[in-house]
Amino acid sequence: MSIPPPETILVDHARVSCDGASNIRGGASFTPAALGHPRIYLEIDEHGYVDCGYCDRRFVLRGGPADGADQASLPDISEGASI
Repeated sequence: MSIPPPETILVDHARVSCDGASNIRGGASFTPAALGHPRIYLEIDEHGYVDCGYCDRRFVLRGGPADGADQASLPDISEGASI
C-alpha cells in the first residue's frame, strides 16, 4: 500500500512551477515564503502527473490519465524519472 502525496493539485497545463510556498501561477500564498523551496519548473509527461522533488506536491493534468485515479496507488514520478 502506498502513501498518498501530501498535496495534489489539478492543473490545466503540462508545464507547472512549484516553490513549495504558494499556489501555482501567482495564486494566493498560504504558507510563508521562507518555508518554501527554490522555484522549479516541472513537465507532466504521458503518465499525466509529476511530483515536486522538494515538497512532494503532486501536479495532475486535468483530463489526463491520472485525473480521477487513486493517487495513493500511483508511484512517485519526479521530472525526468522513469518507471
